[in-house]
Amino acid sequence: MVLHLRGTVVLDDEREVGEAWVVGGRITFERPSSARDVQDTVLEGWVLPGLVDVHCHIGLASDGPVDDGTAEKQALADRDSGVLLVRDAGSPADTGWVHDRDDLPRLIRAGRHLARPKRYLRHYGRELESVDDLPTAVREEARRGDGWVKLVADWIDRDLGAEGDLRPLWPADVLADAVAAAHETGARVTAHTFATESLDALLDAGVDCLEHATGATPDQIDRIAAAGIPVTATLLQIGQFEAIAAQAVRYPIFGARMRALHAHRYELVRDLHDAGVPVLVGTDAGGTLAHGRIADEAAELVRAGIPPRDVVASASWRTRAWLGADGLDEGASADLVVYDADPRQDVAVLAAPRAVVLRGEAVLGGR
Repeated sequence: MVLHLRGTVVLDDEREVGEAWVVGGRITFERPSSARDVQDTVLEGWVLPGLVDVHCHIGLASDGPVDDGTAEKQALADRDSGVLLVRDAGSPADTGWVHDRDDLPRLIRAGRHLARPKRYLRHYGRELESVDDLPTAVREEARRGDGWVKLVADWIDRDLGAEGDLRPLWPADVLADAVAAAHETGARVTAHTFATESLDALLDAGVDCLEHATGATPDQIDRIAAAGIPVTATLLQIGQFEAIAAQAVRYPIFGARMRALHAHRYELVRDLHDAGVPVLVGTDAGGTLAHGRIADEAAELVRAGIPPRDVVASASWRTRAWLGADGLDEGASADLVVYDADPRQDVAVLAAPRAVVLRGEAVLGGR
């Protein structure tokens, strides 16, 4: 089968072409003579590289790991939304088998979340009894994953009773050793962080990405921008902070902080973008959020004040390049999404892909 892509084929920020072909599962911009006797299947519209959910948890539900059948349904929901590349930001389930499925999105795993006992969600992370074990655990999770490690940098400390609030999990020197250990193995580190108090140590340690970063102050935003560190905003997740605060009756200080972070969420994301911080698109699906909601997360980022064109770029070619994945280049695997209108003008278009093509095969529409 030859797929003929016709309309506006968006290659990256600067390049567009009017048509391309998919032959043998790969992109080409000139129809090969060997395929001229084959009937084309035409896909017409706005063609983008496959979307990226850069903070997603295939294999995870609200009470911990799920079976392979449930994980498959999660991955299919992501795929059918146009997400063809997932960076799984921590999962207690072994989802390495996804690599063997040509009909499921490409998956970049980060191993298990690294946390402390009673300092993260139950059954989610690998809990280390001693903070000194972190560098060793980082090396182990780096070997289990696909080039990424996930740290939990802060969480509520309930041992403080009514004074309970977000507190860092790791001493700064141990954190620095752990990030260095990951880099020595060739892995990158991303960190869950809600609190202001954990950010400076993460930046000092040389972390490669920040998840949420809801507590960032103006000075910390400047540091993040100067270091070129991306932030995954996860606004769908931050939108739940008010509900989390309502449940924290025994921890009024924590509840007040979560309400403040919720109220400040759009301003923070706008400030990050205006400072030049790459704001990534991640749904935080898994746990309490359903898979397949990339369009909803994109809409939240636009609501925060990021231009639609930048949001679509971050949901597609820019983040693919940052992760080391191909876009729509000559000879690249054909992972692409087709829309009836230009989502760079209206991100609502992302909610209704006309066709999804993965590894050169139409997996949704366009057959």
